[in-house]
Amino acid sequence: MVASNPLFVGWSIRKFNATVVNDVWPEVLLFSGVATMVACVTKLTSHHLGISNVLLSVLGTVLGLVISFRTSSAYERYQEGRKMWTNIAIASRNIGQIIWVHVPHERKDMSTVESVVEKKSMMNLVQAFSVAVKHFLREEPGVYYQDLYPLICFLPRYATQVAPTTADMLPLWQASEDERFPLHTASAPGSSTQSLPTSFPSEKPKSKRRHHTFDPEEALASVQAHRPLLPARNPPETHFLDYFPILKVFPWLFSSCSRRVRATLMRKQNPKKKKGPLAESNVPLEITIYLSGYLAHLLRNGWLMPALATGLMNNISALQDTMSNLERIGSTPLPFAYQAHLRMSLWLYLFFLPFQVISTFGWLTIPGTAFASFLLLGFLEIGQEIENPFQYDLNDLDLDAFCRAIQRELHEIAAHTAPAPAEFVFSTWNQPLAPADRRSAAELVAAGGNDYTHADHGDSEPGMMSIRRVLLKNYVDVERLTRQMQ
Repeated sequence: MVASNPLFVGWSIRKFNATVVNDVWPEVLLFSGVATMVACVTKLTSHHLGISNVLLSVLGTVLGLVISFRTSSAYERYQEGRKMWTNIAIASRNIGQIIWVHVPHERKDMSTVESVVEKKSMMNLVQAFSVAVKHFLREEPGVYYQDLYPLICFLPRYATQVAPTTADMLPLWQASEDERFPLHTASAPGSSTQSLPTSFPSEKPKSKRRHHTFDPEEALASVQAHRPLLPARNPPETHFLDYFPILKVFPWLFSSCSRRVRATLMRKQNPKKKKGPLAESNVPLEITIYLSGYLAHLLRNGWLMPALATGLMNNISALQDTMSNLERIGSTPLPFAYQAHLRMSLWLYLFFLPFQVISTFGWLTIPGTAFASFLLLGFLEIGQEIENPFQYDLNDLDLDAFCRAIQRELHEIAAHTAPAPAEFVFSTWNQPLAPADRRSAAELVAAGGNDYTHADHGDSEPGMMSIRRVLLKNYVDVERLTRQMQ
């Protein structure tokens, strides 16, 4: 994602590619050519191609309002997508805190280490949810990715634990399987996944676009898989036609013709054979199911208070709601008829624009038409680009950064030791009654609770009365010190 004053701070090729110049220059060149033709014919010959500009102001105003609405609606989807990812971050933090702080470490028939491993594994599933949503929105199916597979590879793969077969594979793994790399069902006795890591090389294929010094997947577990893992970020490669989009019509025509030829040959060879639909699993939904199952496990064993269980369930539901909203944004484009009609109307307007302004502007019709084309077509392309902000475009949301932020926050929660307040409150570093009384908590406790006195109040009314006077003086001092600069 490119942001922060791209025109004036740190200009680079990457920031230039984030503009819409590459997308609109063929159309700008076309309409500038039309304007050049109109200006040359009118100025260099006896023919005058000018027409009345009565419709220019009316149609231009209406078209500008429609383009503005188009861009505003696209930006609204962009902002809503960002808000939804904020909701994922908030719910992930809440779930992580409830699991790590409120689920007890000491439990019956379970050691402290087992409890910590269980809780941290479930927090890894919370982290995996955001990563799975990222791949889901980018239309990258399956679970075999460098940033997702290490977080969920311990989940069960088969519905039965006794002599499992491929037909018993759960949807989470069934939809991700590849016949080139079959998953072996042989496993060690008692293995919940019914499939251990095989001898496939553990090297992670590096993404072609990631800088060699930045590899966030190194922070994840080193797990061998039975098939090569796809890179965490796999943007489409930039080709020659991306800079000359007008030439894309030729590959499209060639592929269309070749596809029809192949389809005809296939019908002749196998006239009755039809390809069945592929099974597809919603990976984020599967993860929330495991989180809900963990909540039910805690409730059955009495390891979580009902009020906290309600909060945990609400946050899991918030993850599911947010995923549905993100899917709605990503899979609901603007109607084709609206986009097609708007673009054709804009093309007609820009085509007839030189004919309407040639009488007034003369040779300036050429740069004027070029500027108008660049302005209007640019806004139209911006609206189309940010309409789905979850892909790899330079103006899209940085979903990888959002996932890494959630990862850091969950690890920060897990690093918290949740000590008893007595271990850190009554120390010499704490001055709870400042600014009126700057003695430390250890000194206040040593002075005694009911015998508390303060030098400004004397010893006539020790205890809580003196403490209340100190708190009141705190209020007065804070009001004075924090408002005196206003």
